Amino acid sequence: MTTPLPIDAALPELIAALRQSRRAVLHAPPGAGKTTRVPLAMLDAELCDGRILMLEPRRLATRMAATRMAETLGEAPGETVGYRMRGETKTSHATRIEVVTEGILTRMIQSDPELSGIGAVIFDEFHERSLHADLGLALALEVATAFRPDLLLLVMSATLDTGPVAALLGDAPVVTSEGRSFPVEERHLDRPLPRDRRFEDAMSDLIARAHAEEPGDILAFLPGAPEITRVAAKIADLGDIRPLYGALPFAQQRAALAPAPHRRIVLATSIAETSLTIPGVRIVIDGGLARRARFDPGSGMTRLVTERVSRAEATQRAGRAGRVEPGVCYRLWTKGEAGALPPFAPAEIEVADLAGLALDLAEWGTGDLAFLTPPPDAGLARARELLRDLGALDGDSITPHGRALARMPTHPRLAHMLAVAGQDAAPLAALLSEPDPLRGAGADLTLRLRALRSDDPRLSAIAREAKRLARLAPDPRGLSPAQQAALAYPDRIALRRPGDAPRWLLANGKGARMDAGDPLAAARLLVVTDTDGHPREALIRQAIEIGEPDLREVMADRIETIREVTWDPRTARVRAVEEERLGALPLSSKPWRDAPEDRTTAAMLDGIRTLGLPASRATDLFRKRAALARATGADLPDLSDDALLATLDDWLAPYLAGVTSADAWRGFDILPALRARLDWSQTQALDAAAPRHWTTPLGREIPIDYDDGTPNVSLRLQEVFGLTRHPMIAGQPLRMTLLSPAGRPLQTTTDLPGFWATSYLDVRKDMRGRYPRHPWPEDPASAAPTTRTKPR
Repeated sequence: MTTPLPIDAALPELIAALRQSRRAVLHAPPGAGKTTRVPLAMLDAELCDGRILMLEPRRLATRMAATRMAETLGEAPGETVGYRMRGETKTSHATRIEVVTEGILTRMIQSDPELSGIGAVIFDEFHERSLHADLGLALALEVATAFRPDLLLLVMSATLDTGPVAALLGDAPVVTSEGRSFPVEERHLDRPLPRDRRFEDAMSDLIARAHAEEPGDILAFLPGAPEITRVAAKIADLGDIRPLYGALPFAQQRAALAPAPHRRIVLATSIAETSLTIPGVRIVIDGGLARRARFDPGSGMTRLVTERVSRAEATQRAGRAGRVEPGVCYRLWTKGEAGALPPFAPAEIEVADLAGLALDLAEWGTGDLAFLTPPPDAGLARARELLRDLGALDGDSITPHGRALARMPTHPRLAHMLAVAGQDAAPLAALLSEPDPLRGAGADLTLRLRALRSDDPRLSAIAREAKRLARLAPDPRGLSPAQQAALAYPDRIALRRPGDAPRWLLANGKGARMDAGDPLAAARLLVVTDTDGHPREALIRQAIEIGEPDLREVMADRIETIREVTWDPRTARVRAVEEERLGALPLSSKPWRDAPEDRTTAAMLDGIRTLGLPASRATDLFRKRAALARATGADLPDLSDDALLATLDDWLAPYLAGVTSADAWRGFDILPALRARLDWSQTQALDAAAPRHWTTPLGREIPIDYDDGTPNVSLRLQEVFGLTRHPMIAGQPLRMTLLSPAGRPLQTTTDLPGFWATSYLDVRKDMRGRYPRHPWPEDPASAAPTTRTKPR
């Protein structure tokens, strides 16, 4: 007899809604039983003629859901209920319910837009908002609208905000089921964890506390396999410790889920949040962390980040404790800290690498689909740029090569590698499709490939995937693993920077580094396949060394010969080089001996903009005269630093032949070039407004100094006897420094008549005794100017 579950009460309403509307949203909290009950109820109700397809976000959940439904019918998987995922299928001609991983639906629709033979599509655990589920729903809606109005669509979720998805489905009815079967008591920390408290230590202590306080099996949520391994070592004395995460072989995953006669502690990632019932579990310990992939469109890299869980995820996790009896959920945070948790985790479409999505949209023929969350423009643009680089897109249209890549069940990078390199690349493609199986063993990919060939049990699933991919790939081309990696990651080919530190420049212009103790730290050329995703200088976690001949063979069509003339600020001179480049990488470099003069000049001008203009007394005087003349209204060009530096190409370029360094520039005279900026009439206007000389009453020309913007001259006092009007230059009095016979300043004045009438008398009294042979008339305004002395 089937055990009653909370979902049972909601099934009649759900069946009626689907019969009437063909679309519905089911909200059923964790533990309600929707995954195993709903497809069977739809089958019994004969809602559709074709198969019922149910999507699950994870491989383990796919197998287990199909197995449990088959057991309910007294059958084995592959009869009435079957399943399909990458590399594994258990179905038959009798199969009416097929449980599939989410990416399967996309391929089915691309191959058969009418979804022939499918009567209903169920999106289970849609609240996880995986990229494949979002795309699958958008495509299914398009299929139902354009080709199959009879197609049933059902979205099921435990924690999703049902309003937006119901609206997306055309205001579909929302059916709500009651909560989990049994109550779950929540226990929080009394105070926040100290900042210096290690997560693994805190989790180990909380597990030990729960083990002592409550009976029953324990399910503890940790962010990833490394944390699971470390916590397992710390609590080994508590008994039967069973890890559960996606990279484990299926046999070990099943062992974690199987009932046992003794008490168990299951240490799991978020894989255990949904669709799984672990018999005997009545205690959940939530560490409050989740590990998610985050894609940076700027660097083209994805990194795993550890974040706080959302409130929805915390609810999901707590629900695991109430599946089979009343339970307890211990949380590694205080009740007060719960309010800071985000309500939902971000949809994967908002933060993921969108290369696969962009390829699927191109194959479908349009990106104008009804997404619950539209893909971000920046991420989609970056994905399309990559696909063009791989030859999968021509503009925004898919190419024949792109269609071949779309049929490969792997990331477009790896699909391109398989399509070009052939079957030999299958082991590497399988390795790069999964989390690193030898994390911490150094960065070298060849270690992983060697382990794969040695039948290392840790890599058994990867080995099976490699065999499957080899069957889908063309004949081998005999390329080395490093060449294969370069095909997949042409933008991440890396050239070691000069210096002792292991740092590299990537072909995409980004930087990368490696731990100095890594065996690859001395490699000149690498293909980087995995990093921590740091946007400025990423830490290399996985790479393979490549020789330059191998690189040139496989990247020949991407290597360009670049002739470049630039200003080198490090050497402070013009650098003319001929380089072979792969993206941003200079593979070889030699001087460009016959670089065109115009390019040399342009590079020198770039340097001058940094160095500034050289100074000389003659140049400064000319520019100050021009500034003063412009201030009086003369039509002259602006010769200020800002104006000259902004117009270097116009006035300086013709004079720079042979000037290629900072040293040469410092000795360069720019005065001829500045004078050439003035035509004949402007030169006349300059000389009239701000003349170079002032002519004394004796006819002698004295240079005018414009140092502080004011015209001034220095001359002996006797030379201006008889002047009764003060001379004017550029609309202002000429500042005159009057000197003694010994050349020492006696007076500076801009009012010579005033000086004669006042201060001159004191000067005369002092000077006539000191210099008796020089004239010191009582009335200098009426005396004749002179430079002579009295005879002895």
